[in-house]
Amino acid sequence: MREKKIGRPLAISAAVALLSTAAFLIVEFGPRNREAPDRMATKEAAQSAGANVIPTQPELAVEPTPAGPKRIQSFPGGTK
Repeated sequence: MREKKIGRPLAISAAVALLSTAAFLIVEFGPRNREAPDRMATKEAAQSAGANVIPTQPELAVEPTPAGPKRIQSFPGGTK
């Protein structure tokens, strides 16, 4: 019986794992990942540029019924 060589696939998968880990760490903790700017400073800068800063609309307390057919509540015989 012929022995299987796993050296090359193992090296490729290890390289992919190392590159993926390095990319994740760079994206997550890299130089472009800074703390968020101060909200009041951002608001003041926007207002000084002439923008109107208004709060977002609150979500509806009662959602509208979706368009389309109604779902079946129960099946004949009581099982799905």
